[in-house]
Amino acid sequence: MTVIRPEWSAPSHVRVLCTTREGGVSEPPFNSMNVGLHVGDDADAVAENRRLLRHAHDLPADPVWLRQVHGTRVSVLSDVMSDSEDEQPADGAWTEVPGEVLAIMTADCLPVVLTDQAGSHVAAVHAGWRGLAAGILTEAVASFTDSAPRYAWLGPAIGPTAFEVGSEVRETFVVRRPEFAAAFVEVCSAGHSAGKYLANLYELARIELAALGDIECSGGQWCTYSDGDRFYSHRRDGKASGRMATLAWLDK
Repeated sequence: MTVIRPEWSAPSHVRVLCTTREGGVSEPPFNSMNVGLHVGDDADAVAENRRLLRHAHDLPADPVWLRQVHGTRVSVLSDVMSDSEDEQPADGAWTEVPGEVLAIMTADCLPVVLTDQAGSHVAAVHAGWRGLAAGILTEAVASFTDSAPRYAWLGPAIGPTAFEVGSEVRETFVVRRPEFAAAFVEVCSAGHSAGKYLANLYELARIELAALGDIECSGGQWCTYSDGDRFYSHRRDGKASGRMATLAWLDK
């Protein structure tokens, strides 16, 4: 099973990994390490992929899966775990309890993991453009009530040369924070529609995090859309796209 791990300056007991599409049992078009139950894949295959994930990487507990809705809710993980539904409507979670495993699913959207100087608090969020525009990273930073976030890792997402959006998306960001304009490049070449922009999710996250504190950002060098061998991409594959998982936890 192939995974990606951060190269960052966070304390070593803050553990993070992101799956790729390699190493599972799902059949095409979800081949092979799809962890999303909601995309049309066989439920037994997804369950086996999740089981393989826990055992291959010796996770301290089963990951807590969220029902992501492109919103800004960032919940304390204990609240999610105590709810009656299996997958709760939230796009982020945090914990200060060693051994609890946060899980974010993506297939173009940006997974972001945050932790503090001491590694006493870890948060993980699903940051698509809607969540970024609405302030999900602000909510994630606000979860650090007893410390300040110091390190951020930006996991695999659609890259800055592949994510074409309309002018209304750019305007949504720029109205909220003018410096977001630097993350958009107007497209004027053949093969692209007039009035369109290429949006850089990584840069949008970096701009937001820079405004929220002294946060050292790592990662952000992948493109899920262009690297079909390693990554799922909803924009590329539509309903045939599986989901990767970004997991974060504090070692006991």
